[in-house]
Amino acid sequence: MSVGAAMDELPERRAVGGLACWLAEPALVEFVATAFLLIAIVGSGIMAERLAAGNVALALLANAIATGCALVALILAFGPHSGAHMNPVVTLAVALTGGLRWQSLFPYVVAQIVGGIVGVWLSHVMFDLPVLQLSTHPRHGLGQWVAEVIATFGLLATIWGCRSQTTAAAAFGVGAYITGAYWFTASTAFANPAVTIARSLSNTFAGIQPIDAPGFVLAQLGGLALVLPLLRLWTAAPPGQE
Repeated sequence: MSVGAAMDELPERRAVGGLACWLAEPALVEFVATAFLLIAIVGSGIMAERLAAGNVALALLANAIATGCALVALILAFGPHSGAHMNPVVTLAVALTGGLRWQSLFPYVVAQIVGGIVGVWLSHVMFDLPVLQLSTHPRHGLGQWVAEVIATFGLLATIWGCRSQTTAAAAFGVGAYITGAYWFTASTAFANPAVTIARSLSNTFAGIQPIDAPGFVLAQLGGLALVLPLLRLWTAAPPGQE
């Protein structure tokens, strides 16, 4: 499984540099991958809003397609090197199902959060916007929180469901799911704490006001808690025998 890949293979490939190297190299990859993910999300949102002439539906469609396509490319490119989690919830799920050593969890999550923030800042630079911003886009309420639970549940189920297939299958599965979930969830499917934190620092189309970010993160963790028994079942059972 590429996204959420079992990371036990990585120490063999990186043992020469010792523990620090083993932890640092995949974390660096996660930093770069998550930065590019946020560039795709925020950058395409800015471009879409500028070109859509006030048509919010068209802007959302462009944002969704760009994000889904970027996810496919990023998973294919970075999956063999770090698992291409780009998402603390995915990393935590991998650790909870035995696919990632616990000492890797903190470096991964920090790299994802910092990478996401850097990606947002680079998007602002590209589009000649102030680098430092706080979003004023409200996203709160029961419907939004339930949407994030559903989006995260579905994302993790998609990742684990693709585990017995090829890297390409996982990449296209995740890209297709997120593209669709932009439209069938009320929250537009953040499903990612690193993305949520980073997007709170962008007062653009893709933003979320900082006061609403904790509710999204808690809902995403709730989605993980609900889907975890299924992930463990699928991890323990041979493909096709769940």
